[in-house]
Amino acid sequence: MPRRDRKKIARGFSLLEVVLSVGIFVLFAFGIYGGINLIFKIVYQSRMRILETAILAEKLEIARNLPFDSVGIINGSPAGLLPHTTTTIRNGQVFTLITTVRNIDDPFDGLAGGSPNDTSPADYKLVEISAICQTCLQKIPVILSTTVAPKNLEGATSNGSLFIQVFDAQGLPVVGANVSATNTARAPNVVIQDTTDNTGWLKIIDTTTGTQSYYISVTKNGFSRDYSVDAASIGATPIKPPSTVVTQTVTEVSFSIDRVGSMNLHTINSGCSAIANADFNIRSERLLGTNPDVYKYNQNLTTNGSGNYAFASMEWGKYHFSATNTPYDIAGSIPMLPADLAPGAAQDVSLILTSQSPNSLLVKVKDAGTGLPLSDTLVHLTKSGYDESKTTGYGFMRQTDWSGGSGQVTSTDPARYFADDTNVDNNSPAGDLKLKKAGPDYLNSGWLESSTFDLQTQVDFHSLIFQPVTQPPQTGTEPIKFQMAATNTPSSSGWVYLGPDGATSTYYVSTSSLVWSGLDNNRYLRYKVFLSTADTGYTPLLSEVSITYTNNCVPPGQVFFGGLGAGSYTLEVSRNGYITNSGLVDVAGATDAVVNLSPNI
Repeated sequence: MPRRDRKKIARGFSLLEVVLSVGIFVLFAFGIYGGINLIFKIVYQSRMRILETAILAEKLEIARNLPFDSVGIINGSPAGLLPHTTTTIRNGQVFTLITTVRNIDDPFDGLAGGSPNDTSPADYKLVEISAICQTCLQKIPVILSTTVAPKNLEGATSNGSLFIQVFDAQGLPVVGANVSATNTARAPNVVIQDTTDNTGWLKIIDTTTGTQSYYISVTKNGFSRDYSVDAASIGATPIKPPSTVVTQTVTEVSFSIDRVGSMNLHTINSGCSAIANADFNIRSERLLGTNPDVYKYNQNLTTNGSGNYAFASMEWGKYHFSATNTPYDIAGSIPMLPADLAPGAAQDVSLILTSQSPNSLLVKVKDAGTGLPLSDTLVHLTKSGYDESKTTGYGFMRQTDWSGGSGQVTSTDPARYFADDTNVDNNSPAGDLKLKKAGPDYLNSGWLESSTFDLQTQVDFHSLIFQPVTQPPQTGTEPIKFQMAATNTPSSSGWVYLGPDGATSTYYVSTSSLVWSGLDNNRYLRYKVFLSTADTGYTPLLSEVSITYTNNCVPPGQVFFGGLGAGSYTLEVSRNGYITNSGLVDVAGATDAVVNLSPNI
């Protein structure tokens, strides 16, 4: 063999070849390991579920063999010998068992409170037991149930029924809400713990009676809490007192919970600089009682060294802020107070603070129809020896009329717009927007692109709101959709329209939506609206669109007058297109005045 060939055969692998080979081997090995690990995990989970099913079958068999009157929860309703919560250990694993027993009112012989009225509504019992392994990272419990019927015919009862309804902020049923009802009229107390059904109801059939003795609390993971209170605990007349259950009578009570949100409070001055360690009070509008008013949330707090305070797990609703024990007055806020926190939302609130005056006046100007803050509004405050005028900051842009037609690049005529696809009708009725008809039916879809709105300065957008709130149900689930575009260098082309998550494929569909924060710090704005219908016999209708925003640290629709003397002042508020509002306002200490202006039609 030639020496050259012998050398070739004797050559080893290069470093690159070794590294690549090792890398391929490692990837292959990890793939095998991952697959084997997944198989073991599936087998393990299956064994746990088999074990849980066996445990539940044992417990249900115990319930089936109890006398009918003993099938119930200890100190619960129906009362019996079964514990509500217990733990058991099998194969070294700890399992938590939760038992629920419900009286079932079968419609065969009428319903409690119905027609005919079933005066003995506890026809049979449903026993439901869930099991979950606390040490196995199990997320979903295993649930088994059975029914237990009495041996003989049901007899008359001296108990009553308690029907509890749980709904959210929109009035929709809350499924799976945890309800705890404690009857303190019995010793020991009767404690009922259960969950609402698919209609948001928990119907407690044939429960013990009691006069204002049922204390009810409603919760759900990630939701707010609603509950009943007595007069003694709050020192006022409760809004939701303990419930009363009367013999052979149905008592219905309702509670409202929804997803909790968060608020981030910032205390700043008129130059946007943080004001640290500012004392303030925050209270909700939701009441626990009246005479005197007792608020569900009412606290005195202090911002941190950066002028911030973070609120977590806040119930939806409106919140008021005021300055306390501090050398400051609130000269305005972003957004206008009260701050309205939507369910599950995150809300930023900035309080603009200024040096405290013995007497001051904060004027908040709103559109009477929409409740939105009004910008460019002249506020004139006078008194003998005092005369001062101020103009409110920017608040919102609004369009209520499209009858002027297309072709307008920059919005100077409020009744015109930039372009459409010829499938929309803007003049029937005059000013409103709907789909155009083709013969007796409406077209399936159409769109309209607005003119460019010049907001005069860079702004931060807050909400997109449109009217009417409801559309004909025949038009489908999302008959009106919006996208928005914003820039600092406007042109008639090149606008990129985006949805609430900043994507070109998503749309604003709620009648009140938070605007994607990626559009902030821009001066020029356009919107695009899309109309569609699932039934060409019907059309959606758009009558108004508004977009609210704030400008740096200028509070929208608000002006502040400081250094005033106490007394009565004449307040005149005027704006182009609106009826001037004039009247007297009494100033004493830190005073707020809300002025609603009506359009001059």
